[in-house]
Amino acid sequence: MQELYGLLDRIAPSDSTVLIHGENGTGKELVAHAIHRRSERRDRRFVVTNCSAFNDNLLDSELFGHKRGAFTGAVADKPGLFELADLGTFFLDEIADMSPALQVKVLRVIQEGTFNRVGDTEMRKVDVRIIAATNRDLVAMVANGQFREDLFYRVNVIAVALPPLRDRRDDIPLLIENFLARHRRGNGRPKRLSGECTAQLLAYAWPGNVRELENEIERLVVLAGDAPTIDADLLSPRIRHYTPVVDDEAESDSQSLPAAVEALEKRMIGAAMRRHHGNKTRVAEELRVSRRNLIRLVQKYQLEK
Repeated sequence: MQELYGLLDRIAPSDSTVLIHGENGTGKELVAHAIHRRSERRDRRFVVTNCSAFNDNLLDSELFGHKRGAFTGAVADKPGLFELADLGTFFLDEIADMSPALQVKVLRVIQEGTFNRVGDTEMRKVDVRIIAATNRDLVAMVANGQFREDLFYRVNVIAVALPPLRDRRDDIPLLIENFLARHRRGNGRPKRLSGECTAQLLAYAWPGNVRELENEIERLVVLAGDAPTIDADLLSPRIRHYTPVVDDEAESDSQSLPAAVEALEKRMIGAAMRRHHGNKTRVAEELRVSRRNLIRLVQKYQLEK
């Protein structure tokens, strides 16, 4: 992330087009906004649209505007978002979902700075910095003919890759602290998480990335009520019962056979204990071991909590 911040500082002052790639929830719009705030256009508009939120005709009108009478319901001339973003920054989120026909029109704006409103013959000119984003593989889409190659090279002048949250787990405690403060109730002090709750949040894979983490913290704050400490039993079931997936082959390559067996044993017992909320009788039945032997193994691996 420090490398990413350094990259943003270098590219922000330019007018070059930027393509941000990352999974959903990684903060692509926040990065685009950060680039705008550090640019020479900071005092101008930062306009945002999601290309997957409209059908083809609506997105055409949304981006380029329309002339009165261009279609049913067009009762007046309407400027598009490109005009509103003139001299500022336009963030095109999920650009991969744009149709080929609209890709041609966007390409012309990037290359020439010109476009026509829907139903109008007048050529209009704008000066807009484009920042695009996607969670899809544009290189593969170009190879499959789903995305124009010339547009890809126009938007991919500077590429910014956002890592998923699971690849930067050291950031999770910092994000948790920030979200606890953001969602605190009234003017009270932010709540804190129990050790077990924090450990489970750190272990979870976060497929929804930072957005999913913030939503979970907000949920925990609400459910905790007046309690100053949030315990693990309030976690969403998908997080509370989550068991990390370990590459058994990679793990066993670096261990002796007894150590690999112990690691597998500890992982299976720990997962079963979470599924059954610590009920050793049910865990013993699932794993087909005696309850007495299970208690010994739980103590050996310190899995009681």
